[in-house]
Amino acid sequence: MTQYPVADDSRAAACLGPYGPAVEAALADVATQQVLPRIWRLDHTVWSPDPREIANRLGWLRCVSPKAWLRSVSPKAWLRSVEAMRPRVPAMEELTRTVCAAGYTHALLLGMGGSSLSPELFARTFSAEARPHLDLAVLDSTDPGAVLAQTRRLDPAHTLFIVSTKSGGTVETSSLFKFFYNWVAAALGVSGTGEHFIAITDPGSGLAQLAEHYRFRATFLNDPNIGGRYSALSCFGLVPASLVGVDLPRLLGRAADMMAACGADIAAPENPAAWLGTILGEVAKAGRDKVTFVCSPELASFGDWVEQLIAESTGKQGRGLVPVVGEPLGPPTVYGSDRLFVQLCLEGASNTVANIQLDALRASDHPVLRLPWRDVYDVGGQFFLWELATAVCGQRLGINPFDQPNVEAAKALARRMMAEYTTKGALPPDVPMLICEGISVSGGVAAGSLEGALRDFLLQADLGDPATGAGRSYVALQAYVQPTAATDAALLGLRVRLRDRLGLATTVGYGPRFLHSTGQLHKGDAGHGLFIQLTADDAQDAPIPEAAGSTASSISFGVLKAAQSLGDRQALLDAGRRVIRFHLGKDVLRGLQRLAESLSRLSEE
Repeated sequence: MTQYPVADDSRAAACLGPYGPAVEAALADVATQQVLPRIWRLDHTVWSPDPREIANRLGWLRCVSPKAWLRSVSPKAWLRSVEAMRPRVPAMEELTRTVCAAGYTHALLLGMGGSSLSPELFARTFSAEARPHLDLAVLDSTDPGAVLAQTRRLDPAHTLFIVSTKSGGTVETSSLFKFFYNWVAAALGVSGTGEHFIAITDPGSGLAQLAEHYRFRATFLNDPNIGGRYSALSCFGLVPASLVGVDLPRLLGRAADMMAACGADIAAPENPAAWLGTILGEVAKAGRDKVTFVCSPELASFGDWVEQLIAESTGKQGRGLVPVVGEPLGPPTVYGSDRLFVQLCLEGASNTVANIQLDALRASDHPVLRLPWRDVYDVGGQFFLWELATAVCGQRLGINPFDQPNVEAAKALARRMMAEYTTKGALPPDVPMLICEGISVSGGVAAGSLEGALRDFLLQADLGDPATGAGRSYVALQAYVQPTAATDAALLGLRVRLRDRLGLATTVGYGPRFLHSTGQLHKGDAGHGLFIQLTADDAQDAPIPEAAGSTASSISFGVLKAAQSLGDRQALLDAGRRVIRFHLGKDVLRGLQRLAESLSRLSEE
């Protein structure tokens, strides 16, 4: 395997097989074009002659000071983003100490996509040990069961709510804030309710104004030139990280080390971001566009974070890398020639089984990368490495990695359907083509059984070029149901059956969470996806207040979720994608089990 320096003498390894010469030639081209120095100069022409949605999206690299969100920083021409955050750490740590001293024990972050994924990672990955901390959870769902589950779990008197959104107008976050503001006020009284909330947002956003109106405990204003999926090392990631007890100076130190290792003066072949981004781009152009992450259990949440970064940054203009996260490793026989495997592992941890399986994949000519971490604090460096590598990958693919041109389509359709609900009292009807055993099936195939519907839909899969894997399909399970451990397990079983039967990459996303992660890829890539939408009856519902402090409501979380699922399906159809919908009725687990049984019966045919 070829080894490359990453930072602090740790080493990454790549076994690229026949793709090695193309990657080496591409690295030489990256050097000739001065890609890394130009990126560090914030040169938008690396990706496009048009600066729109590029020039104002590079604050994760460097930022100008002083600004409203950097009042404590002395004036300089430019600061690397990590250095700009260091003076803000004391305020974050003081908030953590203050709320812990005030008796708060739990925190609930209300946010979507880039506002929620890095906080979730910090909460699931780090142990606070002796540092002051809260027990933090993330709510990024409009499923009423998921919302109400938090009211049964939390004590409002001891819970801090983090309202986190860059724009301040995200419908899911806004709805969740209004619901939980009313919940706290009903339990504790309106006076002092605002003390249970903090905001993380951009200067001048609607949330910044709302936080002032409702007298939030604190508001953290972020650099507006940082896009959501590139915001892990900004206030959006660091404030929640502090609340769960992460040592922020240590985390930022690891990020600074990686920034130095990926600097403009580091030659492309020795530059970790140039190396990683070039590999991603070149093997994707050769047909290996399914980036399959193999993570140590301790690092599993990093896969969810990097999934959004890659999918939303590269899935556009008929191109894109499909990140495959959480799919268990199988034998070489279940994989097509469209995979790139990336192993993220803690050094010293037991990775024996994964290493044996990856050795078998390497022996079968699958390209494999290995990125070792010394400990979980290396996530600071990995955040930056993957952000810069994704920017380099965008250059190799000829796309702008900072925009999301197809995201608005599903949102607009969902808004239209909610408007129809408010005027007519019902969402647009969905007429199924088949009802069988309590499961309703809607889609572009006609069949008399669940097995037949699945068979006919899956027969539409593209198997791609047998030599290169180019054009090969993937299967996306889109679950608009309540996330639970039991549902996780059932979806995992279903995706493994799909992969083993079809030899195709599989992904799983809960709706509407995935709309802010992989939704752009689904509509913007080359169109080889097969989309299986899963919906169900809600056991209970919860109203969304018209405004915080008001009891008036014209729509519920159940209606919002249903409108989002219908809007996303229509957006996929409008983009020419293949979609089938299984409405599982009242028993989600039984419905998923029945679909898995149908797949097993197809395998026996």
